[in-house]
Amino acid sequence: MVAPENRVEDLCSDCFRWEEDPSTAGLLQQNRSVYHYNDHMKEVLAIYKFRGDAVLVQVFRKAFHQTFEATWSKDLPILVPIPLSTDRKYERGFNQSLLLAELLLGNPEELLSKTNSEKQSKKARKERMERENTFYVPDPEAVKDKRILLIDDIYTTGTTVRMAAKVLKDAGAKDIYSYTLVRS
Repeated sequence: MVAPENRVEDLCSDCFRWEEDPSTAGLLQQNRSVYHYNDHMKEVLAIYKFRGDAVLVQVFRKAFHQTFEATWSKDLPILVPIPLSTDRKYERGFNQSLLLAELLLGNPEELLSKTNSEKQSKKARKERMERENTFYVPDPEAVKDKRILLIDDIYTTGTTVRMAAKVLKDAGAKDIYSYTLVRS
């Protein structure tokens, strides 16, 4: 649920909720986000993600890198961007999570894949949390006994990173963390 250096008062209500559920307890060691979601960030993310302005990732370089260094610089995990389905990647022209991962030290490894599914941005919280897991690990040997840092643009309900963590854990990953640009 949380790395030893973190305090209970640093935890959000989602951490407690996810840890109470036996099916999701212990999947993530920690999630860290750089920014909180607000009206301005909503507009920036819409431009970045949905209107194809991939170069906008550079605006986040300094803060994204500094928070990463402060949290994970001592023992670097493998950087694994949350994948997009083939349809979504074709639609956008890029994977926003991969671009964020490329801002950090180390080389991102695309160790997860995703089947085509409905857009999550249009779903309500309950619908997001009840959806089927569409992630899979094509090569379980590549994650076995590894420390993984999932990279994503936004943490809304925690469902995405936990579904990704579930398949990674089932494939043998040792510890899984997540790092997001924004936390709603």
